[in-house]
Parts: sequence; C-alpha cells; structure tokens
Amino acid sequence: MSTSKKSFSSVNPLLETRDVIALKDKTGNLYESISIIGRRANQISVNMKEELHRKLDEFSVHADNLEEVHENKEQIEISRIYERMANAPLQALTEFNDDRIYHRKKVM
Repeated sequence: MSTSKKSFSSVNPLLETRDVIALKDKTGNLYESISIIGRRANQISVNMKEELHRKLDEFSVHADNLEEVHENKEQIEISRIYERMANAPLQALTEFNDDRIYHRKKVM
C-alpha cells in the first residue's frame, strides 16, 4: 500500500456511481478490491487527521483560563478547506482506479 504524501484536494468530493466490474477486474475479486480501498482509506484518514491537527496546533494557546477562547480566521479557513475535501474512501477509490496503490497478495 502506498503511504507517500499526496495532495488530498485533487479528488472530486461529489459522489458518483462506480463500475464494480472494473473494481473486480483489477484484483480478480471484488471483496479484495474493496478491502484494499478500505485499508488505503484508513491510511489517508489518519494522515489527514494528523496534518489537520499539526496545522491547528500552531494556533492553540495553552492557557489556564477557559473563558479566553477566541476565533482565529486562519484557523477557521484551514478547517473549511478540510471540510471541502473529498472523504478518505473517495480518495482511496480514485487512487485505486488510477493504479496508484501498490498491493500484493499474501502467500500462505
């Protein structure tokens, strides 16, 4: 499975129908294809979450007073960018269809 860092914003966030036969043809088994896409989606989700937290931590103020919560326009904009991105399964499906996910069968 590929773990290299890629731009998350290049995937269309809108849902559309998919050809399950084409998914099956890539591995020979529809359920194996879905499993590969699911594992990659988990990786993408974790990477996006870590990246978002890193960016938002730059704005965090470690103060004892909880009443001093103020909004930062840059922080809000970063959050909006991540909200508009395609979700992790759509990104993983796009990578799978574009043959950008490395996978192999385990030999038992």
